Amino acid sequence: MLLAAGLLVVAGGTVGLLLTRHGTPALRPPALGVNAVPVPTNTIVAASPSAQARPVSRPVALTIPLIGVQTKLMYLGLTSGGELQVPPLSMVAVAGWYTGSPRPGAIGSAIIVGHIDSYKGPGVFWRLNTLRRGDRIYVQRANGSLVEFRVTSVQTYPKNHFPTEDVYGPVPDPELRLITCGGRFDYATGHYLSNVVVYAAEVG
Repeated sequence: MLLAAGLLVVAGGTVGLLLTRHGTPALRPPALGVNAVPVPTNTIVAASPSAQARPVSRPVALTIPLIGVQTKLMYLGLTSGGELQVPPLSMVAVAGWYTGSPRPGAIGSAIIVGHIDSYKGPGVFWRLNTLRRGDRIYVQRANGSLVEFRVTSVQTYPKNHFPTEDVYGPVPDPELRLITCGGRFDYATGHYLSNVVVYAAEVG
C-alpha cells in the first residue's frame, strides 16, 4: 500500500490506532495491538457495475478547511488477519483511504480513516468530531480533479454496537465516511470505547 507521495504503509493492525483527543495526549500511555475500527463485512462498499462504468480517479489528498485538515492520502487495505488497516502511529498526521471501498466520487461509501491524537500529540483528525451538518470536505484526485462533499451527520458509536451496515453498506449516491476513535478512554485496557463517524454526500 502506498502513500500518494510513495511512502510505504506499515500494517496498522499491529501499531496503528485511531485516537480522539481528550485532555493532554502526553499523559496518555500508548495503546498497541487494538482493533481501532470495526472490520468491514461482506456488505461493504463495492460500487455497483453501473457505478464502476463511471471513470473516477484515485484520491490523493483530503482537505477539511473548517478544522485545518490538509493531508495526502495513504492507501490502506486489510491486514493478513483480515483487519482494516489504519495509518501507523509514526504517521498520525496522514489519513488513509481504504482501497476496498469506492473511490470518492463513485457510487457508494468511500472510507477514509485517520488518527486524531496519540500519546505524542494531536493527529490529522484531532477535531473531526467538531464538524457539523453542511461543513465542506474536499478530496483531490490523481487526475487533478476535486470532488466536494458536505457533512450530513456526525455520530459517535460504542465499538461493541458499531452499525456496520450503515457505515460500510451500499448507498445509491457518492458518499464519504470519515472514521476515527472517540468517546471515553479506558486506561486499564488502553482502548477508546467508541468510534466517531462523519457521514458526507457529494455536492452536485
